[in-house]
Amino acid sequence: MPTLSDFRARGIDGREVDLAAYAGQVVLVVNTASQCGFTPQYQGLQQLHDAYADRGFTVLGFPCDQFGHQEPGDEQEIASFCQRNFGVTFPLFAKVDVNGADAHPLYGWLRSQKKGLLGGRIKWNFTKFLVDHHGRVIGRYGPTTKPEALRADVEAALADAGEVAA
Repeated sequence: MPTLSDFRARGIDGREVDLAAYAGQVVLVVNTASQCGFTPQYQGLQQLHDAYADRGFTVLGFPCDQFGHQEPGDEQEIASFCQRNFGVTFPLFAKVDVNGADAHPLYGWLRSQKKGLLGGRIKWNFTKFLVDHHGRVIGRYGPTTKPEALRADVEAALADAGEVAA
């Protein structure tokens, strides 16, 4: 069965990233957009990343322009916007499709692991997938779920990872 480590994606800087680099960590994968009503969630995502990074947690942001053309910029514009407005330091990736025939393979896998209300399709920007330290999807959260609401689930996943590591 595939895990997060089996995928690769192009970073916001254009470099290929092997997601195996996050093996052993708890990861929150989020499809993002810079001109969405949920865009202020970048702040909460950064706060989660800051709060738990030293315990083996990271947020991975995947800009997506499939919902209302709310991510029209190129990668440089996206990176600049995120840094300037929200101080984003967590990893960002190049724009991807999350639904349809051109969906990034990572998102095909994520959707298959946690189907959600639309039979797997992602409803909108800022859908979140929580991945445990084994690289398995353990949670899916809709766009209206604010990052701060995920603290208990992140802490539980980190505690599970710590118990295994101990």
